[in-house]
Amino acid sequence: MPKKKTHRGAAKRFKVTGSGKIVRRKACMSHKTGKKSSKVKRRLNKPAVVARGDAAKLKKLLGN
Repeated sequence: MPKKKTHRGAAKRFKVTGSGKIVRRKACMSHKTGKKSSKVKRRLNKPAVVARGDAAKLKKLLGN
């Protein structure tokens, strides 16, 4: 049986923490940040934990 490959698109977007949670970036931070307040930009800059339902699918893609 061949080795299982990691989905490279998912590997670039998601990271697995030490406790096994999957972390993602928040949307709306890549451009048009001039009109957003500092408070909003600070909130969007922090990583977010992926929802439990999506995490199961992502673990398969990430090979964990």
